Amino acid sequence: MSAPPSLARRIVAEGLGTALLIAVVIGTGIHASRLSGGDATWTLLAQSLAGGAGLLALLTVFAPVSGAHLNPAVTLSALLRGGLRGHEALAYQAAQAVGAALGVAAAHAMFGMPAWAAGTHAATGPALWWSEALATFGLIGVGIACGRHAPKQLPLVVAAYIAAGYWFTSSSSLANPALALACALTDGPSGIRPGDVPGYMLAQLVGTLLATPLFNWLMGVDAAPALASGTTIAPAQAVPMHRQAS
Repeated sequence: MSAPPSLARRIVAEGLGTALLIAVVIGTGIHASRLSGGDATWTLLAQSLAGGAGLLALLTVFAPVSGAHLNPAVTLSALLRGGLRGHEALAYQAAQAVGAALGVAAAHAMFGMPAWAAGTHAATGPALWWSEALATFGLIGVGIACGRHAPKQLPLVVAAYIAAGYWFTSSSSLANPALALACALTDGPSGIRPGDVPGYMLAQLVGTLLATPLFNWLMGVDAAPALASGTTIAPAQAVPMHRQAS
């Protein structure tokens, strides 16, 4: 049996994977909005299809290295379940934050935009916070349940859930603090005012803290060491594109 990937390799995988994920999300939003002439329905359709496909690919590629969290909420859940040590979780989350910023810059460069610009779209209030809490709750639950009973299907199942999340939630199911950070760094279609982002992150934290023990109990899981070895995954993303129509 080969040795598990080193922490350095896992950190690079999380940073690179998160950057590519953010580039997919932000880049799709910009390109789809331009091609559709700003039509929110067509833009959201493009985002859900491209976002789900990109996520599926990235989960499949990076799962054997780091578990393909690509999401600080997933990393927190792994920590709570015993799949990561404290310093490993902090390293993962730092890499994800850096990856989010780099992913925005990469997407902006493709469309001739400044590397970063503060989001200007207002996105706050109980309805959106509830949406993010529920979306993250579902994401963490899907990851735990599928990782327990159908680990080989996990990338496809998680990607399908996120693609659906674009449509069934009022927030378009970011369910990912790294993505929320990225949305604060873009003034494109996916942008969110920086002052509104903490509300999203707090809601995502609540969803994670509620889902992790509940789904552990439901699925009969006491701990999840597989999260650290890459055989169990559960990330997230999505963009608040349709809110522009409101």
